[in-house]
Amino acid sequence: MTLSQNGPITDLAERAYTRARIAHWDRVATDAAGLSDLGDAYHRRLVRVYRAQVAPNQRVLEIGCGQGDLLAALEPAFGVGVDFSHAMVRKASGRHSNLRFVQADAHALDLDQVFDVIVMSDLVNYLWDVELAFRQLEKLSTQRTRLIMNFYSRIWEAPLGVARAAGLAKPLLEQNWLTMEDIDNLLRLSDFEVTRHWPEVLLPLSVQPVERVANQYLSHIWPTELGALTHFVVARPSPRPVVAAAEPLVSVVVPARNEAGNIAPIFERTPQMGRGTELIFVEGHSSDDTYATIEQEIASRPAWCCQLLKQSGKGKGDAVRLGFEAARGDVLMILDADLTVAPEELPRFLTALQSSKGEFINGVRLVYPMEKQAMRFFNLIGNKFFSLAFSWLLGQSIKDTLCGTKALWAADYRRIAAQRAYFGDFDPFGDFDLLFGAARLNLKIVDLPIRYRERTYGTTNIQRWRHGWLLLQMVLFAARRIKFV
Repeated sequence: MTLSQNGPITDLAERAYTRARIAHWDRVATDAAGLSDLGDAYHRRLVRVYRAQVAPNQRVLEIGCGQGDLLAALEPAFGVGVDFSHAMVRKASGRHSNLRFVQADAHALDLDQVFDVIVMSDLVNYLWDVELAFRQLEKLSTQRTRLIMNFYSRIWEAPLGVARAAGLAKPLLEQNWLTMEDIDNLLRLSDFEVTRHWPEVLLPLSVQPVERVANQYLSHIWPTELGALTHFVVARPSPRPVVAAAEPLVSVVVPARNEAGNIAPIFERTPQMGRGTELIFVEGHSSDDTYATIEQEIASRPAWCCQLLKQSGKGKGDAVRLGFEAARGDVLMILDADLTVAPEELPRFLTALQSSKGEFINGVRLVYPMEKQAMRFFNLIGNKFFSLAFSWLLGQSIKDTLCGTKALWAADYRRIAAQRAYFGDFDPFGDFDLLFGAARLNLKIVDLPIRYRERTYGTTNIQRWRHGWLLLQMVLFAARRIKFV
C-alpha cells in the first residue's frame, strides 16, 4: 500500500497518481533499449553544475535519484539515494555499489540521518505535494545543510511537449510547471529560505561548439538567460530560535603595516565579546616601529589575550590567512589597523552570526555617509562597480567587496581553506579569497552597513589603478569558476 506522511494514502486520486508514476519509472528503468533522447547533453550539463556546487567528501542525499549517476558524480563521503521506483533503486545499486539506495516516497522519508547536502534534481515537477516533500527535509537537515535543486522552466512546457510527441525525448507524465516565485513561496512555507538561484541550459542538444557557448555562457547573460530550460536553487533551513549555548571565543585578526600610531587605540576601543576577545596582530614589513609598538602594548596589557605574528609573505590576504590559521577562537573577524571601521562595530557582526541571520557577515561602507576624506572619488566608483559585478557573479547581494571588516565561524573558514585550490591562492587582499570560498560553500552572505571613517594616522596601502586592474582580473577568473562553469 502506498504511504503518506501520516500513514496509508486515503486520497484515491493521490494513490492513482503515485502508482502511475512508479509504474512509469519502473518501465524506464527496465527498458534496455531506451528511446532517442534530447536529454544526454542536458544531463551532462546538470552534472557539471552540481559538481561546481557540491564539494567532494560530504554527506549527500539525493531524492529522486534514478539510477544514481548524479549522486555518484558528486563523490560523497556518505551518499544515500532515494527513489520510489523499485526498478530504479535496483539498477542504481548495481551501478554504484559504494552508495546506499533506498526505495521510499519523497512525501514520507524516514532515514534517521542528517546530511550536508540534499539534492532534488528535476523532481519537484513530478511531486503530488511539493510543500509536503519539502517539509520532510527538516528532520534530515542541520542549520548547515544546503538544499540544491533544479526544475524545468515553464517557458519550455510547449517545446518539450512537441519533442516528446515527435519521439525525440522520453515520454513523461503530466507535470507541475512551477515558477521561481512558486518555489520560493513553497520553501518559505516549509521553513527554508533561498540563498541564490540562477538559470541554466539554453540548448539541450549535443551540438558543439554551439552547445558549450549557449549553456556555459549565454544562459547566464540577459536577455538570453530568459530562455533557459531549468532553474537552479540553493536554499538553507530558515534561522531557528537561538538556543542558549556556550558563548564563543572571538578572534580578531589585525593586519598591520606602518600603523604604529593606531595600535594603542585598537586596545582601548576593541570590546570584549562572547566569552573573550583574542587580538591577533600580523605585522607586515613596516618601515615604522609598528612591530615594537605592538610588543610594548601587549606587554603593558597582560589581561588581554593576544598574539603577535611577523609576516613572511606579502599582502593583506597573506596576513589574514596567517592570522586565521593561528586563531584559537570559534568566531573569526578581520579589523583593519587603520581604524577606518570602528572597533566598536564588531559586536554587531557577532550578533548577526549568533542569530543565524547570516553565515558570512560582510561589512558595507557604501550605505551611510562617509567622512569627507575616508574614500577618494575613483575608489568609490571602483567599489560600486565591483559590488555590482560580485552581486551578479555570486548570486547574492554583495554591496561592498573591499570593506576590510568581515566575520565568520572558524569551522566555516576551515572548509573554505580546504577548498582553496578550486580558485587558487592568488588574492593579495584576502577579501575575495573569503567571498569566493563562502559562495562556493553556498554560505548565506549578509551585508552589514557600517560607518566609514577618515584615517587619523598613516596613509593607505591601496594603489587604486594597479589594484583595480588586479581586481578585474580576479573577477574574470572567478567567473570561470563560479558563473560560467
